[in-house]
Amino acid sequence: MLELYSYFRSSAAYRVRIALGLKGLDYRVVPVHLLRHGGEQLGEDYRRRNPEGLVPALDEGGRILTQSLAIMEYLDETHAPATLLPADAAGRARVRALALHIACDIHPLNNLRVLRWLAHELKVESSARDDWYRHWVELGFRSLEAQLRSPGTGRCCHGDEPGLADCCLVPQVYNARRYDVDLSVYPTIARIAAYCESLPAFQAARPDAQPDAE
Repeated sequence: MLELYSYFRSSAAYRVRIALGLKGLDYRVVPVHLLRHGGEQLGEDYRRRNPEGLVPALDEGGRILTQSLAIMEYLDETHAPATLLPADAAGRARVRALALHIACDIHPLNNLRVLRWLAHELKVESSARDDWYRHWVELGFRSLEAQLRSPGTGRCCHGDEPGLADCCLVPQVYNARRYDVDLSVYPTIARIAAYCESLPAFQAARPDAQPDAE
């Protein structure tokens, strides 16, 4: 069985959990607590699996895969039918662009290790740190909202079936809510997220549904 090294609130792990659900794949969660004992992801045992010291990592019979987008594309390529990316090249480019916008432009500026650096190393007050978080999410969401106001968008980021971009969008929306980002000014993002969150694969992947949820 596939084993997913995951932390319940990790956006990157959340993405992969959604993708596994959309693909209908059985897997076992191996919790990696990002805060306990200074961060279990930084321990020697976990770093043997993933030298980056990040989650997720996916173990497929001893083959270790890292980086959420690479994992999701691997799953789509190796477990038919391929459903996370469109069949046409232009559609695939659009979906990848949306996914990368979230995973590479928005998320890295507000993930846990950045927030902890701001708090513990730079001694940034919690209110200023939260302002930092909201600034970068809102900046990213403004351009993402504009990109999604496109004929290519349907009930989901691309068409009417959830795919790679939706796997990235929903975790970022979940985090935005945690930091009180006003989603009403991003109606397309909010609409897509609400639809996706009604689907079983997204519900099963929610942080509060995970075995390590606190």
